[in-house]
Amino acid sequence: MSATVELAKELISRASVTPEDAGCQALMRARLEAIGFQCQDLPFGDVSNLWARRGSAAPLLVFAGPPDVVPSGPLEQWQSDPFSPEIRDGLLYGRGAADMKGSLAAMVTACEAFVAEHPDHHGSLGFLITSDEEGPSINGTVKVVEHLQAQGQGIDLCLVGEPSSRERLGDVVKNGRRGSLNGKLLVRGRQGHVAYPHLALNPVHLAAPALAELAALEWDQGNDHFPPTRLQISNLNAGTGAENVIPGDLRVLFNLRYSTEIDADAIKERVHALLDRHGLDYSLEWRLSGRPFLTPEGELVQAARAAIRELTGLEPELSTSGGTSDGRFIAPTGAQVLELGPLNATIHQVNECVAVADLELLASMYRRILQKLLLT
Repeated sequence: MSATVELAKELISRASVTPEDAGCQALMRARLEAIGFQCQDLPFGDVSNLWARRGSAAPLLVFAGPPDVVPSGPLEQWQSDPFSPEIRDGLLYGRGAADMKGSLAAMVTACEAFVAEHPDHHGSLGFLITSDEEGPSINGTVKVVEHLQAQGQGIDLCLVGEPSSRERLGDVVKNGRRGSLNGKLLVRGRQGHVAYPHLALNPVHLAAPALAELAALEWDQGNDHFPPTRLQISNLNAGTGAENVIPGDLRVLFNLRYSTEIDADAIKERVHALLDRHGLDYSLEWRLSGRPFLTPEGELVQAARAAIRELTGLEPELSTSGGTSDGRFIAPTGAQVLELGPLNATIHQVNECVAVADLELLASMYRRILQKLLLT
């Protein structure tokens, strides 16, 4: 069995449900120190983070990814224990196999092979490993990036191991992500008996026209890189559970995935103006999960495209679709950020898996990218 698959299995066997690391970082640290990386533990709050660097020259190319995973879900629905990796029919099963322990294993072994062949490569190599990517993302990558900036360490190029591929490994790479803005809306009414509506104010009735208008708004038309901004209502809650009580409050959760054609402040202004126009008695809390970012055509995109083309014959699609990633904390520093990883068909699902052959191929892709960027 290859070094990449063996390391992936070792990582999967550690039950690193966010924010627990369960020894994953220590395992990778030992491998990286053995090939000349200087490693530093950077804990913030209850989150373990690892920063590793080999070399001091520019450009600094960083591999980023988390060993923390989402909970396994119902154990009885798994065909094998989620933290006891098992290979069946050419697929490696286990929580984190695709998201992102397989990518981390491929990154480490790609670096081992590259350094063995080119110990005096140009530039520097780095690893930014966090156990907070699947959690609130408060004490992980964002804090490590702040620490690096304070030290004057600027990341030039960054490969994130997000499972980007759709049908074949390398068919899609993510060169950006939409912004994500969350709203928590409270609409106040007056509780009462359903038989005496004139003595009450039903917040559901009051808010319904405003919510319908909000959901139908055209925010922008997107652009060549991003689809149009969309709002989705994710939760509505009101009432006591009794059939004969008009609720006193309505609580609404919603999210906007937004393009670079609009910013968070403009979205907030439009939402508040709409709610005010409908005369609602409300309060609204906002939480910005991440701003949109885009890495245009450049040396990192060109190197990844060439590596994928040479190894698979595919011409990868550049995409900004999907959820958020830790790339949103790295790109604002000026780094070129690209996400390249396994198929995303089973991520966060029961019986998560990755093709064994894809892990080998992914390590080769990472290694080829290193050759293109750090040997010239």
